[in-house]
Amino acid sequence: MIRHLQRREFLQTSCTLGVVGLLLPGLAWSENRAMGPLHAGPMAGYPAERSARIWLQSRGPARVQLLFRDRQGSARRSEAMDTRASTWYTAQITLDDLTPGQEYQVTPLIDGRELPHATIRVKTPALWRWRSPPPDFSVLTGSCAYINDPLYDRPGKPYGGGYEIYQPMTAEQADLMVWLGDNLYFREGDLSSPEGMALRYWSDRSFAPLQQFLRSTAQVAIWDDHDYGPNDSDSSFVFKGQALSLFQHYWNNPSYGLPGIPGNFTQFSLYDADFFLLDDRWYRDADAALLSTHKVQFGKAQLDWLKNALLDSHARFKLIAAGGQMLNDDDAHEGWNHYPEERQEFLSWLQDNRIPGVIFLSGDRHISELMRRPRPRYNGKQDYPLWEITSSPLNSSPARGDKNPYRVPQTLVEERNYVRLDFRGQGKDRQLLVSCKGTQGQLYWQHAITGKDLGYESV
Repeated sequence: MIRHLQRREFLQTSCTLGVVGLLLPGLAWSENRAMGPLHAGPMAGYPAERSARIWLQSRGPARVQLLFRDRQGSARRSEAMDTRASTWYTAQITLDDLTPGQEYQVTPLIDGRELPHATIRVKTPALWRWRSPPPDFSVLTGSCAYINDPLYDRPGKPYGGGYEIYQPMTAEQADLMVWLGDNLYFREGDLSSPEGMALRYWSDRSFAPLQQFLRSTAQVAIWDDHDYGPNDSDSSFVFKGQALSLFQHYWNNPSYGLPGIPGNFTQFSLYDADFFLLDDRWYRDADAALLSTHKVQFGKAQLDWLKNALLDSHARFKLIAAGGQMLNDDDAHEGWNHYPEERQEFLSWLQDNRIPGVIFLSGDRHISELMRRPRPRYNGKQDYPLWEITSSPLNSSPARGDKNPYRVPQTLVEERNYVRLDFRGQGKDRQLLVSCKGTQGQLYWQHAITGKDLGYESV
């Protein structure tokens, strides 16, 4: 399975969450001269002004540390950590006491050996509020990253491809990447045990075409069905606790759920944009459940959190991200339209509370498109429409679009692609420019969403 290791043994360990004892692969460490002791990474997590959290994975048990330098050449070392089989040889190392608006060069050390070829650039956001207008910045987004593995794939034509897409994504030099789910695909053979799921993460994360991109910018993620469990999986998946543990050890999100409310939903800010990342699997009722049961996709606890977070937000842009489409009424596949009571209750709440600046992000559908959904008049005035940006697929096979009634003309893309979001301009002219691009970085379509489009009546 992991070909560069000379031998393999299995160690009985326990899951770090203490949920269940797991038989995890304790992989005997044997350095490969070409790859060195680093299996994957380093990769920065969500950007913060005064700290940064860096993820990396060694090829076996090791002592890991980070050397970080500012532009003036001043160097410091992080606290050292030991990687272990029980956490899949991953490490999440915090760099603290950083300066806002600074760039740092971060180099991993493994067992005292400096690895300059794996140096990454980490930039902290500048302090801007009460000091200056928000700066221009860019965010990439995409979903559905299937990496072929012939031994475990279904027979027939390979499902994945287009791996060259990570070259133009790296060249974008964006401030952040938001993964919208299906960031890897568990195969049927993986899902019979947590050990198989762990091996899928191990093999996919070290995929060479992906590595340069993961090192190029900060990365955050949500999941959808294929990196949570089986196809179209819901709250009944028996290994979802182990799936969450894997997700927490492979991504650097700011948080995962709330105390007493599990899941991988979270929120963070980047300048004048607030991102609300939702978990569409942990609380999900089965797609086949009868509508009369008031079935839910996100669940009351998560949506109560989202409502309060939106009311508390003062950001100009409020981006709500989930794995599947949320506004499309024609989606015959998975989507929030199959949970109509829960969706309508939230959309009515959103309009009743007069919250401006809301934009939805989604993946899953193996197509990309921009939606503009009109809303009823409110107190005699026409309310601003709701916007949704669907970005899919990165590497999975593309699909065909449906008869989505809210699709903005000329925005359907049935090829592998990614989306770039540019937040730019000042004052009343500040807007979001959405660009959909192909595997070579070619532009498929572009659309500007203005302040007026988002309900800011003063512009």
